[in-house]
Amino acid sequence: MLFAPWPLWAAFAATFAIFGLLLFRTRNTRSQPKGGSLPAAFAFAPAPAADVRATRLPDVLLPSESPDYRFQFSAMVMWSPTATETAESETNYAALAVNAILERARGLTELRDPGHASLVQHELAGALGEMQVDSTKRLLARAESVRLALPGPDQERLDKLAEVRKEEAIWEHERKYEQNRRDYLQHDVLKDPGSAVVWWLAKNDDQVDRTVKDIGLLAQLSSAANNAAIPQTFLPFLSQFTAPDDLFTDDLPTMNGAAAAASTGYGEPDQDGFEAFFNAMGFSHSDPRRRLLARQFAELATKHGRQDVAEELIRRYDPPGESDVNEEGWPDGS
Repeated sequence: MLFAPWPLWAAFAATFAIFGLLLFRTRNTRSQPKGGSLPAAFAFAPAPAADVRATRLPDVLLPSESPDYRFQFSAMVMWSPTATETAESETNYAALAVNAILERARGLTELRDPGHASLVQHELAGALGEMQVDSTKRLLARAESVRLALPGPDQERLDKLAEVRKEEAIWEHERKYEQNRRDYLQHDVLKDPGSAVVWWLAKNDDQVDRTVKDIGLLAQLSSAANNAAIPQTFLPFLSQFTAPDDLFTDDLPTMNGAAAAASTGYGEPDQDGFEAFFNAMGFSHSDPRRRLLARQFAELATKHGRQDVAEELIRRYDPPGESDVNEEGWPDGS
């Protein structure tokens, strides 16, 4: 018995059933790591994994910013051939990868201070951590486990130099401080005996008696500081006011007439140390400060039991009626 041809709808149904079966098998195969083979038209194989290999780069000396110091560098070099190359060729890819990493590392370290090795290590690790094509275009390379340091002796030298620079900075600061003090003393305080006396008076809270005792010493200091002779105006103080107990003696200290005339320029034979002091301070005969100091010296003499000396000072430098006095007995303007 002969079979009659299939109806048209049956043929279409069979075709769709076969297509659905093939599609189901294709999806099932792609979801499994291993499976049966499919026709080439329905196979979707994944791209092969990159062929990444590694080689150890031992300690290598790289240049630094200073020609006398070099960094000690080590890393794990990771490399992979490019798409046009295969790792099975006769090319020494490991050597090319190491050379590529060294070139990249050297370009960075030769611009860095050797004293900052620990900081440069982190910078270098970031720069070498990316896969990059080498100069031959045959492989990609990057570095892991980057280590960078200075050899021990070099690190010790840098540490010593740093300490020396710190000490030198301190010494330079102290030297400038001492130099400023010397300039201040020589060109300001000890510029001349008069400046020295005023400075010493201010330093001792206006203690006139102590300052008067030290006038001779101050005159010597000023002259020595300026490599000059002691002015004749201050010569009487060298012997009469250096000892603490010699401020007030039985009589007012006097000089001979010639020495007095030479020291004061007034030609009066009865000039003494007080007159020389007033002249050295630049107090003219009409200057009220002469009377003020005379009053202060007179009070000191009275405290020391030398009323006669006090009266003589008042008679010579602040005679009654010569100047007006205020309620406290001091010259006006004091």
